Amino acid sequence: QVQLVESGGGLVQAGGSLRLSCAASGRTFSSYAMGWFRQAPGKEREFVAAISWSGGRTYYRDSMKGRFTISRDNAKNTVYLKMNNLKPEDTAVYYCAASQNFYSDAKYEYDYWGQGTQVTVSS
Repeated sequence: QVQLVESGGGLVQAGGSLRLSCAASGRTFSSYAMGWFRQAPGKEREFVAAISWSGGRTYYRDSMKGRFTISRDNAKNTVYLKMNNLKPEDTAVYYCAASQNFYSDAKYEYDYWGQGTQVTVSS
């Protein structure tokens, strides 16, 4: 069992950068693959990025490659999402999630979810 709390969201101008954090509670954080998803009003929750339990493998939605970077620090029980060159279409609530299985872009593969943090990008 793991509990997740996101932070770092806020209002930024287009072209700016932001780093989101997801703090996890639990003894076995390092054994979970982690993912980031986002959901805009009226839209389905969509995959953003994922990272393996060791941090050695990462996976991104094609549109995020080169702009977003996922990383984790197991010693701090934290996963990060660094977002560069933000665009208005990046505006959404961003959620982190933990999976007991292999990292994936599918929502059903994740067992635990945080409450989300709002990211708003102005033009």
